[in-house]
Amino acid sequence: MSGAADPRGFACPPPPPRHDRIILGHGGGGRLTAELIERLFLPRFGNDILAQGDDAALLTLREPLPAGARLALTTDAHIVRPLFFPGGDIGRLAVCGTVNDLAMVGARPLGLAAAFVIEEGLESELLTRVADSMRDAAREAGVTIVAGDTKVAERGKVDGLYVATAAVGVVPPGRSARAAGARSGDAVLVSGTLGEHGLAVLAARGDLALRTAVESDVAPLGGLVEALYAAGIDIHALRDPTRGGLAAAVNEIAARSGVGVTLEETAIPVRREVRAACEVLGFDPLHLPNEGKLVAFVPQAQAERALATMRGHPRGAAAVAIGHAEAAPPGRVLMRTPYGTTRVVEVPAGELLPRIC
Repeated sequence: MSGAADPRGFACPPPPPRHDRIILGHGGGGRLTAELIERLFLPRFGNDILAQGDDAALLTLREPLPAGARLALTTDAHIVRPLFFPGGDIGRLAVCGTVNDLAMVGARPLGLAAAFVIEEGLESELLTRVADSMRDAAREAGVTIVAGDTKVAERGKVDGLYVATAAVGVVPPGRSARAAGARSGDAVLVSGTLGEHGLAVLAARGDLALRTAVESDVAPLGGLVEALYAAGIDIHALRDPTRGGLAAAVNEIAARSGVGVTLEETAIPVRREVRAACEVLGFDPLHLPNEGKLVAFVPQAQAERALATMRGHPRGAAAVAIGHAEAAPPGRVLMRTPYGTTRVVEVPAGELLPRIC
């Protein structure tokens, strides 16, 4: 269909076509790229900062940083398979995983940037669903998506869609949660049941004919961390046990802090469905990744108040104490079993579940 004629004898160009699938031209920086941004991303992520269209976002602080405040910066990449799984998708995962990294050092998010690496041929409707999910997750997390980029790779060079993110936040004065901050005598708390994300993604792949009603726990944790600080809890160390699960997170804190950690096996919260699946598949629930849980090291004297605070928040309703830190053996994590024996909790030797987050 040709364009309409104009009085000077020129034909007006037809309107740009709407594509059902992403093509290489969408990553070329020209008209198709602009159309993708204007049609798909800006209506969902649009805000005053993004609307400026500059090569870098200019963030204006609502008020000057108080003395002792620090900036926190994190970056992440997400290559989960499948892109959509029970309880979440790559878009929600990208936002929550990034802001949770800020929360683990006590930072409040200022802004988030996202880069999309898209495989040629990806359905536009699928990309729209991912963008919708990112918008909703950003609102839930209280963060603004202020910058982004789009690249399109040839068919077969990318498995559908990868999302890379970066975020900056502010750590208020007086907060010192660090991986190296755990101390002998600390209580070890976890905000809820473990392993749901790993099991949900594995089941969604269909490789093992595994059926389960378990959904991913992917969620932003900033509100839960803020509640702990508001309650006056002196948080020594925080981690969200993602890849490598609780075992990797606690081992990292023990190693960096130079403390020993003893966990109580009977206290570890694992849903019956997750435990059963792990027994069938030969997995350790402590190695399964989580995307909406945290582990906290706090003074023993504050443990009950911290647990009450966590249980009063939707993201910590099933919080429990699972162990304690002690001076020796430094850097080692032990598990006390129901039979009175003790075993070493090791970090997974390799990639237990590839393409999981």
